[in-house]
Amino acid sequence: MTEAGGEDLSYYQKWLQRDGIPILRDFYLENIRTVPLVRWDRKGGLGVYLNLAGAAEADDSYICEIPPGSRLKPQKHLYEELIFVISGRGATTVWNEGGKPQTFEWQEGSLFSPPLNTWHQHFNGRGDQPARYLAVTNAPLVLNLIQNEDFVFGCGFVFHDRYRGDDGYFSGEGQRMGARSWETNFVKDVREFGLIDWKERGGGGKSIFFELCENSMSSHISQFPVGTYKKAHRHGPGAHVVILRGKGYTLMWEAGKPIQRFDWQEGTLIVPPEGWFHQHFNTGKEPARYMAFHRPGSSRKYRMRKQWGIDLSLKEGGDQIEYEDEDPAIRKLFEEELAKEGVASGMDKVLASGS
Repeated sequence: MTEAGGEDLSYYQKWLQRDGIPILRDFYLENIRTVPLVRWDRKGGLGVYLNLAGAAEADDSYICEIPPGSRLKPQKHLYEELIFVISGRGATTVWNEGGKPQTFEWQEGSLFSPPLNTWHQHFNGRGDQPARYLAVTNAPLVLNLIQNEDFVFGCGFVFHDRYRGDDGYFSGEGQRMGARSWETNFVKDVREFGLIDWKERGGGGKSIFFELCENSMSSHISQFPVGTYKKAHRHGPGAHVVILRGKGYTLMWEAGKPIQRFDWQEGTLIVPPEGWFHQHFNTGKEPARYMAFHRPGSSRKYRMRKQWGIDLSLKEGGDQIEYEDEDPAIRKLFEEELAKEGVASGMDKVLASGS
């Protein structure tokens, strides 16, 4: 569960070890709802770090749980967090150094982000069950760059350009920006949020990209119908993919190397490594929906990374494999898996529509 120490470890890895909770390292987790947690003194709750292989210190994640009727300790830091509520309901209070506190409520399925370097504190709103959340952060980049945790957690600078304490900041209001982006500071329930067609990615799929709290990190939701699968593509490290609904599997492979399979269900977390092709398959009896969290520089506002052609064919210089160019064994396997589940294929319809 934890990596042995050594002088070759990054500053971030040494900080993880000092924080005193387990560190899980793999390609994926079967279910973030059931991962065992331990007491986390710094947070005042329970937790575990998820230092999955595909993150490559471009970002990281952790799971935290607030006991029934309890609260976490106030926190402030110079790295961003995208927070997805796995279960439970509660509230978060946010305030700038010396500023007025503002509180908003959340529930299972909510998505939000404390603005950079603001004080924030999470509260469990129920006395009979815990509240659990997943956070994806850019802590590795910040800690490895600054290499001083006192500064990262103790800097008093206020980013007024990101958050001024405006009333209603976390109201959930938003606006569409560009083709498939939604700019907001709070999403009540990502499981029910309306999506927009993304024909280029295949499978009759739809999506929406979120820009939250002036972050350099971002996220998106994708959904695709029963009996279909997405086109294979590749991109940079650190995309944390959480299955919100459905049943299926993902194939992942490095170019020229064997394909690996990862079965998923609601609550599965997958992080494809940089440059690895990956492809999602819906074998369940309902549309499959997932949410992906992206590393810093992937938002519409902050372009500071290689731009991958995630919806552009390899033949055109992009990073996507079109259906007609994929290994025929991939489609054959999918049809066999559908037959086992008693689900009819929708791929002929998808191919006929050109989506």
